[in-house]
Amino acid sequence: MTRLSLLPAALRRSLDQRSTLKVIAGLMNFDAASVARVSRAAGQGGADLIDVACDPELVALALEVSGGVPVCVSSVEPEQFPAAVAAGAAMVEIGNYDAFYPQGRIFGAAEVLELTRRTRALLPEVVMSVTVPHTLPMDQQEQLAVDLVAAGADLIQTEGGTSAKPFSAGSLGLIEKAAPTLAAAHSISAALRQAGLNAPVLCASGLSAVTLPMAIAAGATGVGVGSAVNRLSDPLAMVAVVRSLREALTASSATSRV
Repeated sequence: MTRLSLLPAALRRSLDQRSTLKVIAGLMNFDAASVARVSRAAGQGGADLIDVACDPELVALALEVSGGVPVCVSSVEPEQFPAAVAAGAAMVEIGNYDAFYPQGRIFGAAEVLELTRRTRALLPEVVMSVTVPHTLPMDQQEQLAVDLVAAGADLIQTEGGTSAKPFSAGSLGLIEKAAPTLAAAHSISAALRQAGLNAPVLCASGLSAVTLPMAIAAGATGVGVGSAVNRLSDPLAMVAVVRSLREALTASSATSRV
């Protein structure tokens, strides 16, 4: 039995079916009204998981307004996690580093590995996801992912949207935006398989309905989407985007199982 078996049944099923949709409110987003809008849209649109800042009150809020969609909390400070778990978070995540890059804050492999070990020591029985920094060369991303799983990570998440430099309009631009995280998902999932490790990989950062199927084809078990939803202010538009993401992901995961 693995720690993933402790997750809610519907979330476990989405991981098994390679169709997990995580909607990200934002690691630095402590605005309750914003988190409520994102969480409500996630619930109404069919998301499997909501990712919020590591705050017990936000966890309770997200669970309430989403209709009980499981909540993941993100932080780079492990000591913040236990209170959020006590408030009802189903899992924790070290990562969503995008908010730190504009400040010049870069996370190296050794630091991420140490954060993982500290978190696992604090929460030995809680499901933990860890983001691999896209600032590392790809071979180092692959090795770090293997080391993280060995250190107790249950899921690995990729990123890369902030490093992408799309120069085209329309669908081509969306593909260019997603290219770094898609490449990471392909390389990391292959490296984990080669090492005999079965940890799910979530592809996140810079994705859209156009590129979600590519993430699954690249080897991802699911996806995380933030700005495509949380930058909107119209609740109806937010629900519509989540539903379109849900439909694209469901269709692609069904195709991948054929």
